[in-house]
Amino acid sequence: MSSGLGSEIVSVINKLQDVFTAVGSSASQIDLPQICVLGSQSSGKSSVLENIVGRDFLPRGTGIVTRRPLVLQLINRPATAPQPNGTNPQLNGSDKQANESEWGEFLHLPGEKFYDFNKIRGEIVKDTEAKTGRNAGISPQPINLRIFSPNVLTLTLVDLPGLTKVPVGDQPKDIEKQIKDMLLKYISRPACIILAVTAANTDLANSDGLKLAREVDPEGTRTIGVLTKVDLMDQGTDVVDILAGRVIPLRLGYVPVVNRGQRDIDTSKSISAALEAERSFFELHPSYKGKSQYCGTPFLARKLNMILMTHIRTTLPDIKARISLQLQKYTAELATLGGPMGDASSGNIVLSVITEFTNEFRTVIDGNTNDLSLNELSGGARISFVFHELFNNGVKSLDPFDQVKDGDIRTIMYNSSGQTPSLFVGTQAFEIIVKQQIKRLEEPGVKCCQLVYDELIRILGQLLQKIQAFRRFPALRERFNSVVINFFKTAMTPTMKLVTDLVSMQACYVNTTHPDFLGGHRAMAIVQDRLNANKPPTPVPDAKSGKLAPGQINNNRDLDVDLKKEEPSFFGSFFSSAKKGQPKKAGPVMEAPPAVIRPQSALSERETMETDVIKLLIHSYFNIVKREMIDMVPKAVVLTLVNHSKENLQRELLQELYKPEVLDDLLKESEFVVNRRKEVVGMVSALNKAEEYVEICSIRLDTY
Repeated sequence: MSSGLGSEIVSVINKLQDVFTAVGSSASQIDLPQICVLGSQSSGKSSVLENIVGRDFLPRGTGIVTRRPLVLQLINRPATAPQPNGTNPQLNGSDKQANESEWGEFLHLPGEKFYDFNKIRGEIVKDTEAKTGRNAGISPQPINLRIFSPNVLTLTLVDLPGLTKVPVGDQPKDIEKQIKDMLLKYISRPACIILAVTAANTDLANSDGLKLAREVDPEGTRTIGVLTKVDLMDQGTDVVDILAGRVIPLRLGYVPVVNRGQRDIDTSKSISAALEAERSFFELHPSYKGKSQYCGTPFLARKLNMILMTHIRTTLPDIKARISLQLQKYTAELATLGGPMGDASSGNIVLSVITEFTNEFRTVIDGNTNDLSLNELSGGARISFVFHELFNNGVKSLDPFDQVKDGDIRTIMYNSSGQTPSLFVGTQAFEIIVKQQIKRLEEPGVKCCQLVYDELIRILGQLLQKIQAFRRFPALRERFNSVVINFFKTAMTPTMKLVTDLVSMQACYVNTTHPDFLGGHRAMAIVQDRLNANKPPTPVPDAKSGKLAPGQINNNRDLDVDLKKEEPSFFGSFFSSAKKGQPKKAGPVMEAPPAVIRPQSALSERETMETDVIKLLIHSYFNIVKREMIDMVPKAVVLTLVNHSKENLQRELLQELYKPEVLDDLLKESEFVVNRRKEVVGMVSALNKAEEYVEICSIRLDTY
């Protein structure tokens, strides 16, 4: 691959980097190929970068100097013809090496060129402190610096903060974790080439940069090692084994370099002189002179350039696909936000939103939506659950005798017979009790209405979240919510009345001729059979004489010596018998009835029979009513609430919302939507540019 074509390809990636940085896009969405420089604070990262650029421009000092990622884009361009003295005032600054052919540009200062590289250092410090303050805090927001020079190879490097172990001075206590998390965010991307910088005079196994690189690249397929301070190693030692891959092998290998020492920096030794000294060191050193062409900063720059170009060519199809996917996503979102300039006709917007809402409402209730949940019931299915599970089981669980006991039935029988005791089982007692129980069905019926109302409100909330227009127009959303809730509340009045009327209909007329009703004769026969089954067997006469045994005559009352006990009176169970031993008063006794008369003893045989008959009749008829209510209440609710809403909600919304005097207020966009539209417009524009750049790059690669 020619150097010219390679430079063009890297330039395309630089443009993409600038485009996405300018619009604030997260690089992880596209994952552009880049080389990230990784190493500890004392590994010599800054010196390596300055040697590659050939100029002093990075901040120096103690502690964490690089506190924000620095995206360094090196662009090779031919030298500019020298201009007359005084033409460019920046050439007369503190930087003695300033010239017309080399300058830097910051993305956050468009159009401004820095020929004085000392000012580039100052701007890096200034912009860093603007985002992180003067303390030792860090920020993941990158600084984009582009350097144009005839002395560099077109290359893009990302200088990351150096790894540190112990917080110093004002550094946060978790500074190590903060830095590590930031570095992992960059180097975890598959498109990232890791440039792990390690001091050669330390144990390679303890290299912080290599250790972190191995976490995300365990096979070493996208990590290249840089060994600094080779000239400071003990006499007789070298890095030949490391370069040969016999210590920690890396697919992209290692490159040894020699940087300027602190003394060289203090004495202002030029980088050109330092590079000459580096070349002499490797050519004269006995361990490296045979392979000196593969050592030093110039070789490192060429190697990085080739690695980056190859990596870009490999990842370009994926970049193209990701850009296309993101462009589709943001174009669709822009459409939901009304396009780049917003919608023109407010009336059309309201009409379309009303139509969309009511169509979605019907679809959700009928279960015809494409967004059916696999994990839970939704929409109309939840209403069905209210009818056939909650209401059904609630009605079936009602027991007519959980509040009415046998003694209560006996009392009602006596009370309903009035002044004349009944000769047979009275129907009035049955009707009184069964009507009381029917009234109890009103509560579950009303509760069913309320639960269905709650489900409609739930559907309303889901649609307000789902329809995109409500995110744009919060006033329209609030008005929609208010109108629909009021509509449901209005519909609840006839619904509740119909349900309560159903209960009243059942209670006002007891139809004892219902085909499923047990009937008095059958109930009496059933109770009689039960009583006969519990009676002692009838005495059987002797087969020979045809007479009863002595003990069986008069039911063991043959010797009627004692006074015959009287049978209890009709109201006998309401009065307790006189206590034993209590003297009997002479003469007729007739006392006034007590203020409250309640049963005092157990049910007599007749009372038991009559009570059992009434209980059978109540149970039979109450079950009939429960079945009819289980069937009729859901029909009533669907008729007056659910179907009424499906058929009339659109008309209600049109009457309340489609008014010329309120349209402008309803369609006032939120500040979030306005800002979001600007962001999405910028993103769509950036992605369109990116797509153009990638197409140009693909065409050039195809024709190469």
